[in-house]
Amino acid sequence: MMDDGNTKGHRGWVYAESGDYHREIDPNWSYTPTYLRKMAHVRRYLDSLPGDARILDAGCGEGVLVEEYRAKGYRIEGIDLNYESEYVTCGDVLSLPHDDDALDVVLLLDVFEHLQFADQMPALQEVRRVLNGNGRMLMVVPNLAHLNARYFMMFRGCLDRSDIDLNHPGERPLVENLALLQQAGFSIEWTKGLTLTLPWVYRRVICRNPARYRWLHDALEVLATPSLSMFTLIACRVQPG
Repeated sequence: MMDDGNTKGHRGWVYAESGDYHREIDPNWSYTPTYLRKMAHVRRYLDSLPGDARILDAGCGEGVLVEEYRAKGYRIEGIDLNYESEYVTCGDVLSLPHDDDALDVVLLLDVFEHLQFADQMPALQEVRRVLNGNGRMLMVVPNLAHLNARYFMMFRGCLDRSDIDLNHPGERPLVENLALLQQAGFSIEWTKGLTLTLPWVYRRVICRNPARYRWLHDALEVLATPSLSMFTLIACRVQPG
């Protein structure tokens, strides 16, 4: 995960203090059903790439995905504000240590919402800078207008955010995220919804006992359209010209 550099008071330091929690996922973590589903889609995306593609996982956390795909022979590296290792550089998505047109693919997984609104367009422009003319990006980002958020707003006058304890400062509705991507010079290839937040069922059943009800989360995914889901996978490509 990335942060904006001001450690205490922002989510990045909380992740860093949690250690390598992505290596052994807690089945009782409320995000586990979403995380496992997300990573299955991300792996399918990576597996479809050419073997010589130059890949950056921006905001990669401990670098678990980077290590996994390095072991498979992929040319992948990571960058994160809170971690550093053999394959992960400590750095900021707002100032990537790469030359122009240096990369084929950038992953931005659960990162964008941690940026302040004012930093989101500069971050996308920085990603666009390091991608070559045929470059691609895969983003996973919350959708602030998911189904249960709409229910909450209608009946409670508040939003159901993806991060309850420390709100993501840059969380937006899906349509705003898509508009920002297009303004930054990306064309949308496809979108896919993750985690249908059926009112009452999601927060009161699945989140309270994710290990027991992961099957229910996964069964509901057939209905998880991007506009109604809590998270969205967005695959995009650099616009020509």
